[in-house]
Amino acid sequence: MGYAVTSQNYSVQICRFHGLQWGLKQPGPGFGSLKCSIVKISTSQLTCLIKCSHRSHPGLQWKVDNGSERVLVSLGCRGMQRSVCIDRDEFDQDEWRSSEDDNMFVKRKFKEQKNSKKLPNSLTSALDGPFARNDEESNNEIVQNFCSNGKLKDASRLIEIMARQSQIPHFPSCINLIRGFVKVDELDKAVRILLVMVMSGGVPDNITYNMIVRGLCKRGQIRSAIDLLEDMSLSGCPPDVITYNTIIRYMFDNGSYDQAVGFWKDQLRKGCPPYLISYTILIELVCKHCGTVRAMEVLHDMATEGCYPDIVTYNSLVNFNCKQGKYEDAALVIYNIISYGLEPNAITYSTLIHSLCNHGCWDEVDEILAIMKETSHPPTVVTYNMLINGLCKYGLLDRAINFLDQMVSQSCYPDIITYNTLLGALSKEGMVEEALQLLQFLRGSNCSPGLITYNTVIDGLTRSGNMEKAKGLYDQMLDEGIIPDDITHRCLVWGFCRTDQAEGAVEILRVMAERKHRVGNSGYKMVIHGLCKTKKVDLAIQVLEMMVSSRRKPEETTYLTIIKGIVNAGMKKEADKLHQKLIEWKVFRERTLLG
Repeated sequence: MGYAVTSQNYSVQICRFHGLQWGLKQPGPGFGSLKCSIVKISTSQLTCLIKCSHRSHPGLQWKVDNGSERVLVSLGCRGMQRSVCIDRDEFDQDEWRSSEDDNMFVKRKFKEQKNSKKLPNSLTSALDGPFARNDEESNNEIVQNFCSNGKLKDASRLIEIMARQSQIPHFPSCINLIRGFVKVDELDKAVRILLVMVMSGGVPDNITYNMIVRGLCKRGQIRSAIDLLEDMSLSGCPPDVITYNTIIRYMFDNGSYDQAVGFWKDQLRKGCPPYLISYTILIELVCKHCGTVRAMEVLHDMATEGCYPDIVTYNSLVNFNCKQGKYEDAALVIYNIISYGLEPNAITYSTLIHSLCNHGCWDEVDEILAIMKETSHPPTVVTYNMLINGLCKYGLLDRAINFLDQMVSQSCYPDIITYNTLLGALSKEGMVEEALQLLQFLRGSNCSPGLITYNTVIDGLTRSGNMEKAKGLYDQMLDEGIIPDDITHRCLVWGFCRTDQAEGAVEILRVMAERKHRVGNSGYKMVIHGLCKTKKVDLAIQVLEMMVSSRRKPEETTYLTIIKGIVNAGMKKEADKLHQKLIEWKVFRERTLLG
C-alpha cells in the first residue's frame, strides 16, 4: 500500500508494508536532500513512523494521505514544529502487546485484509484505551499523579498515547520521568520520553541532559553520548562544561586518550566556548596518562585552535608533578610558563615549597624562597606556614622558630595557624613550659587562642603527666568563654587515668555525659580498670552504670571484655561485683563464667 507525502518545497514517497517496514525514497533529481532510514515498527508504535535526519530542513510540513481516515500528529523536532497527518489501519489489538506478538499479529491481519479487502474499525480505541478520549489537561493531571506515586512506566505509556493524540505532555513531569528512568538504569525509556518532549516543543535542562550523557558513558556508548551532545544545541539547551567534562573523563577511563583530545579539538572547531575547566581537566588527564611531554604538545596544539592556557592550567600540572615527586617534569612546566610570556605566581611557588618540604629538600626550598623574594610574588603567610609545618614534622624546631622571626622582620605577620603549628611541635617535643609561655603571649596579642590552641597545649600537658596545669588550663578556657569539646575531655580522661587519678577522670566523664559528648569503650574501660585498681569498686559501678545508660543497645561482649580484663589483672573480687550488677541490669541474659 503506498502513501503520497506532500511538503512545502519537496516531495517524498513513503512505502508501507502493513506495519512491518517503512522506507523513504526520493522521487528524482532537483529535490532537496533528505536523509532517512528504514525502521521496523509494530502497530503499538505508530508514533515512531519515520526516523529521519532533519538538520537540513528543520521546518518541513509533512502530510501523509491514502484517502482513508487520517490522524493529525503535531511534532516539534529540536525546537521546531511539524505537522504530520498519518493514515491509520484500525486493528483490534491490546495497546501493550509485545513487539514480537505485534509482528505476528500484523502478518495475520495482512492475510485477512488481503482476502477481505476491508479495513477494521477504531484502532485508536483499541490501542489507546480510555486515555484517548481524555483531553490534554486531563491526561496531564493523570501523568503528574503517576509521577507523584512513582509509577514511571504508567506515566511513560500515557505520554506516548498523548503524543499520538497530538497532545503536549506536561514538561516538568517529562523531566522527572527522564531523571527517574536514568536513576534506575533504563536509558532507552528515558531517551524515548526525551524525544517526545523535544518534538512537542519542550526544552530539557542541562541537568537532565547531563544525566543521560553520564548514563550513556557508563554503558560505554560514547558515540551515542556525543550524538546527544550535538543535538543539545539544536533543542535549545546547549551543552555546558559538565557535559564536556563527563565525556572527556570517560574517554580517558576507557583508554581513548587521542580520541579525547580529538573530541575537544572538534568541539572547538564547531564553536564550543574554550571552557578553561574542561581544557584544564583534559591537560591534567593527558599529563597523568601520557606524561608531561605529551601534555605540553597538546597545549601547543590547542593554542592553534584558539584555546590558550593560563597560569591556572600550568599550576595544575605543577601540582600533579610535585605530588608524584617528578621535579624534572615540574621544571619543564615552569619553563613553558616562562616561554609563553607568563609568570609563576604565589600558588606556583607555594606548591613547589609544599612538595619540597614533604620530601625534606631544604636546600631547594631555600632556593625557591630566594627567587620569590626577587619577584613580584614574595613569600606570604601561607608560604611560611607550609614551611614551618614541614620543618616541625621533621623535628627541625629551631629552624622553624628562626623562620617565625624572619616572618616578623619582613612584616609578614604570623596567624593563628602559624602559632598552633609551633605549639603542636613544642608539645610533641615535651617543651610544655615553652608552649605555655607562647600561649600566654597569644592571649595578649591580636591572635587570640581558640579551642584548637587550648586542646593542643592540654594534650601536651596530659602526655607529660602535668595534670594540675592541664586542669588549670581547662578552667581558664571556661573563664574565657571557650567551650571544651569531646577532644578536650578525652585528653583529660586519658591523662587522669595514666597518672592514677581515676577520680578526676570520673568527674570529666560526668561533664561529658551532661554535654552528650561521645565516650568510647576504651575510655570507660580505662576508668573502670583504674578505679578497681585502687579498690574503689563503688565508683567503678557508677561509671559502669553511666556506660550502660549511654548505650542504646548494650552489647554483652563489650562489657564481658571489660570484666575479663579486670579478672586478668588479678582483681577477681572486684570483677565479680561488677558482673553481678550487669546481671541485675539485665545486660547479661544469663550468668556468664568469667574463667
